[in-house]
Amino acid sequence: MKKLSLQWRITLMTVLLTGVTCVSMNLLLCSSGVYYMDSIEDSLQDYGPIVIEDEETASFDPQLVPSGEGLTIVVSGAQARFRTTNWYITAAIALLGGMLAYFVSGRALRPLRRFAQQAEQVETSNLSEIRLGEETLPELRSLTHALNEMLERLSRGFDAQRQFIGNAAHELRTPLTLLQTQLELFSDEHPDILPESAAFLATLQDEVQRLSRLTHTLLDMSDLQSVPRDDVILLSPMIDEVFADLAPLAERNGISFSREGEDVTVVGSDMLLCRMFFNLVENAVKYNRPDGMVKVDVQQRDGQAVIHVADTGRGIPQEFWQSIFQPFFRVDKSLSRELGGAGLGLPLVWEIARLHGGRVWVENSNDSGSVLAVTLPLSAPITDTVRG
Repeated sequence: MKKLSLQWRITLMTVLLTGVTCVSMNLLLCSSGVYYMDSIEDSLQDYGPIVIEDEETASFDPQLVPSGEGLTIVVSGAQARFRTTNWYITAAIALLGGMLAYFVSGRALRPLRRFAQQAEQVETSNLSEIRLGEETLPELRSLTHALNEMLERLSRGFDAQRQFIGNAAHELRTPLTLLQTQLELFSDEHPDILPESAAFLATLQDEVQRLSRLTHTLLDMSDLQSVPRDDVILLSPMIDEVFADLAPLAERNGISFSREGEDVTVVGSDMLLCRMFFNLVENAVKYNRPDGMVKVDVQQRDGQAVIHVADTGRGIPQEFWQSIFQPFFRVDKSLSRELGGAGLGLPLVWEIARLHGGRVWVENSNDSGSVLAVTLPLSAPITDTVRG
């Protein structure tokens, strides 16, 4: 019963109520009808014997010799037909009542369906824009008003969070840049320092550089909403450019690149989509095995661009397939720290895909490697403005 929709619940309750009412009415009518038939039988005069033509049909001729038994047979047969007819009528009325209840309840529940459709359109990206219509049923009006107020509070909370992250990242960027510059100058001016001091200095430089990357990523994530997303982009040249940018890192690890698929055009932010593919490919290179491979496949399917990024790395345990897109989550914390990861690369990929009307997920992962998939809405190619 818990899995049934509200419309089916109303229908079943209506059928049950109608059935109980009809059965009760049927029993009362049958009792009343039989009682009055017996009264009629007692008050009538005997007109004659019954002429039995067959086993199912009985009749009598009033002109024949009187007989009290014949009238009893006729009345008894009428009572049986009366009961049977009543039960047929009861079943028909219950069935008709259930059908009417289903269609009437469906019409009555339309405002609730519209309310659900409006609620499904609520996302973190449109909290400040979307409002649920309050011109609805009185029973839903207070709920709609409460949800609108909740959406407004959530919007203010997300705006404050983004503003705080952006302000904090902006304030941290300048001192970190200054600190990194001073450490580099100190290293250049003191090449003959003790090995222990040199190692300590190198550790400081690595940590400052990691903090600088983290600050830049936080600043990017806090400002994604304001980036225009109306560029018409051909994906193949963009992916080739990402390969070229990551070629030095891939060569150090012996990783080879390959691209397959079709020439697909999408609409979005050139900068953000390039950053998304850069993060995906960089992640595949960093967590790959030596002399491994990274392959990017681009296809068109059901009005969408489907991009698969496959590697030959160690794989991701299935229980972490959703968690890797959460900020600061890392499957192997020691390895991520060693590689300079902050746990924001894939969350940034997820946010960029969502802002473009797409999504990203782990399609497959095992000891032989992982396959991450991204979908983006397609766009008709425009030759004059296509990137690449």
